[in-house]
Amino acid sequence: MRPAAALQGTRSVASAAPRAPARSGRAAVLRPAAAAVAVAALRALGTAALIAAAGCAAVAPGTPPRIEGRLSLQVAAHDGQAARGFNAGFELLGDARAGELRLSTPMGPQIARARWAPGEATLESADGIARHPDLDALAQQAFGESLPLQALPDWLRGRPWPGAPSRARDDGAPGFEQLGWSIALAQQSEGLIVAARAAAPALALRVRLLEP
Repeated sequence: MRPAAALQGTRSVASAAPRAPARSGRAAVLRPAAAAVAVAALRALGTAALIAAAGCAAVAPGTPPRIEGRLSLQVAAHDGQAARGFNAGFELLGDARAGELRLSTPMGPQIARARWAPGEATLESADGIARHPDLDALAQQAFGESLPLQALPDWLRGRPWPGAPSRARDDGAPGFEQLGWSIALAQQSEGLIVAARAAAPALALRVRLLEP
């Protein structure tokens, strides 16, 4: 009975003073709507904040920019085995400590993805996900040869990896020698970097960067 009595009281006031009740009636209708708008706005702001926070978490401050291009690995014949080669597009993110290397076919589909962080290294391919104790073991499975993947992010940026000694090339050409490899940077401005290993089996890694 109380809601009905309140409604009757509102009607009697409306007949005596039409303007004031009209404003009161509008306020009664607008307040719930305004509250709904406020709640929606707060939700939107909260969602935006969560998205922004997720974006900040995904891209850590100081992360080196990604490197993209194509690579070619040539393995010389040795111990009765024929020479072989491997070609793929690649995308490299991160550095020697933690990063990711994605390999793809010339047509675009991804064929493998290597990830590493302190104490772990994983290789994801059509055969599933394989876990390795370090990057050397991972490279052996991915390429069939031991490649210094931990040094690759620095080499492709035209500098020695700080985790091992390096020296100038014996021939005096632009580049350096490190970990038994000779890194040629004579054509770095054109996006070409060549790393070669003389020890058997001789290896040659040619990298063409998408953006020199």
